[in-house]
Amino acid sequence: MDSLGRRFADAGHEIALVGGPVRDGLLGRMDRLADLDFTTSARPPQILAVLKGWAEAIWDVGIDYGTVGATKDGFQLEITTYRSEAYDPDSRKPDVTYGDSLEGDLRRRDFTVNAMAVQLPDRTLVDPYGGLVDLQRRVLRTPAAPAQSFTDDPLRMLRAARFAVQLDFTVAPDVVDAMTELAPRIDIVSAERVQGELVKLLCAAAPRAGLRLLVDTGLATRVLPELPLLQLEIDEHHRHKDVYEHTLTVLEQAIDLEDPPGQGQVPSPDLVLRLAALMHDVGKPRTRRFEAGGGVSFHHHEVVGAKITRKRMQALRFSSSITDDVCRLVELHLRFHGYGTGEWTDSAVRRFVRDAGPLLARLLLLTRADCTTRNKRRAAQLAAHIDDLEARIATLAEQEGLAALRPDLDGEQIMAILGLTPGPAVGRAYRFLMDLRLDRGPLEPAAAEAELRRWWADQSA
Repeated sequence: MDSLGRRFADAGHEIALVGGPVRDGLLGRMDRLADLDFTTSARPPQILAVLKGWAEAIWDVGIDYGTVGATKDGFQLEITTYRSEAYDPDSRKPDVTYGDSLEGDLRRRDFTVNAMAVQLPDRTLVDPYGGLVDLQRRVLRTPAAPAQSFTDDPLRMLRAARFAVQLDFTVAPDVVDAMTELAPRIDIVSAERVQGELVKLLCAAAPRAGLRLLVDTGLATRVLPELPLLQLEIDEHHRHKDVYEHTLTVLEQAIDLEDPPGQGQVPSPDLVLRLAALMHDVGKPRTRRFEAGGGVSFHHHEVVGAKITRKRMQALRFSSSITDDVCRLVELHLRFHGYGTGEWTDSAVRRFVRDAGPLLARLLLLTRADCTTRNKRRAAQLAAHIDDLEARIATLAEQEGLAALRPDLDGEQIMAILGLTPGPAVGRAYRFLMDLRLDRGPLEPAAAEAELRRWWADQSA
């Protein structure tokens, strides 16, 4: 990008590569450098003038915030005027003002490891806040005082948890203290921005430490309160598994079961599977009952949990499709445990497949991940039973076309056979044939027609 630096210098402006690309380059993560961020002394109209005739494409969607986007030689660039930004105490949006120095621009950034720059075109490293040392020590600190940094932009508290797991860094104690003190301030940040950080955290290779940090600082209580609520007390009379630790372990095990990128049905990272693992037991606090003799029950926690999950995901502005899939997995996550040692009939297996639908692969992975017992014999038995169920599903799929499970007669055929026009009666007949298909497997058309006529006669009697 030396040519970009020379163009800005010739026009009398400063420009520097900044933030994540500098950090990742110093960490040797060169595969992450497709998107490049720059900061400049030029104002947006001046940026546009410099890029004209050099960039392959230019867009100004973020120009109100001082940012111009462009593409060049396979790279996507964002060039932003030196600036500072801060939240009004009651505002969800930052007020943007332009700055006049590179050092001042770097000071407003979230962490010292992101507050380094490479000036162009001479490629001079600028590191006024000790980011290189922190990079070597693998620690997250803020350029300004942590309380000031998080007051200016509360979302940085979630970014601390996210970067900690993405980079495998520790968070400096004073930063953790500020996160704890200022946790309520996250309430002014929009749900969409909170969701974005949570998704990035969950899609990291090992998100457990980041989630634990959110719980320990009280931030989870504000943005994902269902997680700390899983820390159910355990007393001397009612011993039971720590649901919070169990949940974090299920999440880790689900991640381990994901397929490599580009391979398999559930490629890593799979947000739907990870959200389902995180939320699968959120119904337990509300359904917990202490039984006679010291036992504990959580009857119907999967149904309650699905409702709680939907409410939380809607509050975080997740899409309807992701919300529906995650809630369905939470609702179905206990279904396998009725399988026992293989007592299910073929009809029950077909219904399991039908109910899971396109989520079948994820449901089976979630079921495997949900086994966290330390009893090796019990764990081996559960794994063997899931293996057996998968084998039966594969056999039925090959024999019966289970992937395209539908009645043996379609709506047009039903209407022709029974002399019906479109209406509720056709729907009832279709459901009868679907139940018949699930119970008995595929039938020849003549046999299916005979069963349909027999059912219809009973309905008309």
